[in-house]
Amino acid sequence: MNHYLKEYDTAARTRSAEPDWLAQTRDHAIGQFVSLGFPTTRDEEWRFTSVAPIATTTFRRVRGVLPTPLGADAAVPFGFSSPGALTAQLVFVNGWYAPDLSSRGSLPDDVRIESLATTLRDRADDVEPYLAHGAPFERHAFTALNTAFLEDGAFIRIPAHTHLEAPIHVLFLSTADGGADWTMSHPRVVVVLGEESRASLIESYAGPDGQRYLTNSVTEMTLAPHAVLDHYRLQHESVDAYHVGTTHVRASRNANVTSHSISVGGSLVRNDVVALLDGEGVECTLNGLYVANAQRHVDNHTTIDHAKPHCGSREVYKGILADRARGVFNGKIIVRADAQKTDAKQTNRALLLSEDAQINTKPQLEIFANDVRCTHGAAVGQLDDEAVFYLRSRGLGVREARHILVHAFAGDVLNRMPLDTVRARVERVLLRQLSEVLAA
Repeated sequence: MNHYLKEYDTAARTRSAEPDWLAQTRDHAIGQFVSLGFPTTRDEEWRFTSVAPIATTTFRRVRGVLPTPLGADAAVPFGFSSPGALTAQLVFVNGWYAPDLSSRGSLPDDVRIESLATTLRDRADDVEPYLAHGAPFERHAFTALNTAFLEDGAFIRIPAHTHLEAPIHVLFLSTADGGADWTMSHPRVVVVLGEESRASLIESYAGPDGQRYLTNSVTEMTLAPHAVLDHYRLQHESVDAYHVGTTHVRASRNANVTSHSISVGGSLVRNDVVALLDGEGVECTLNGLYVANAQRHVDNHTTIDHAKPHCGSREVYKGILADRARGVFNGKIIVRADAQKTDAKQTNRALLLSEDAQINTKPQLEIFANDVRCTHGAAVGQLDDEAVFYLRSRGLGVREARHILVHAFAGDVLNRMPLDTVRARVERVLLRQLSEVLAA
């Protein structure tokens, strides 16, 4: 912990003046991180995921944008080459805003899509009600670490009755700077949707293979009544990198939020999604797909908290694991005492492509109301030999048959993505991943 305290003191000395509330929040967060320490497998929420590789590595913060020879589109498989396909694209390199790689079209009045550092410098009062309020850090070490070290990220505010037709893309690109130490970045994304507003947001996290770093991100999203958000979180980090991501959503009356999580990179990956349905009539959908091979580890923890009555939630997570890869899925649905007429359904399936691949799955229901309809299901298995035989009898080879069946397994999640441009890009990346996995 002494290393992080030294890094924190160094950052504080080099940081320009900031609001008192932010400085106090940082101090509280670093204190909580030191008090909590990194989670261990003795903690129930981390019992299947050891973060010892992170805890025993000395990470160094990067001071400013590092030069990169790659353009924003070439640097990440999920890039968008057509400016007209996006409302805006904000690019961050090692957590810092890179204006030369970013682009923005004409925006409606009062729409804010900008660097969080810019907002904190020029209009701190705009972000104060939302920053560190949606994602509590008192009991979460990685969230506390992000809050203590946050330097930059994205601030997105869509005013009431505003509909953005094209999506917003926020790209976090991590690169090495040639030093001996591992680098770390702590991106923060704050999203605020006004009443009856509508937007699509794509978060991409990527880095060239062979580079070593830690990305520890936190996203806080607040939806006013009747707001609609279509959210995509696409993770394609270096296979030698560590990624810890936390997403918190708070939705008010009759809001509708859909979040898609795609994870196809990283050596050690942990994704937490927490959705608070804090108003009657909220609809929430969580979809997830993860692919891992070699000895990679992917952990997905989700929580949907039904706090008010007449809300619905749907959740489908699927994993594809090969070689000696490890997967974890923990999906929790909470129905509070006042949340009558809740309708919640959760499905988790994992496909194991080798004898050594492993998945730990734990669906949970915590129901404190009596007039509800809640179901959950989990299934783990290998490819159906009869299905493979059927395809081979039609002239396909073993590898082709397996590829078709695995792609069909993943297609259930891909087909739930309403944004065609994202679905097509994710499918291309997935096909390359499957080719590597099935070639082993």
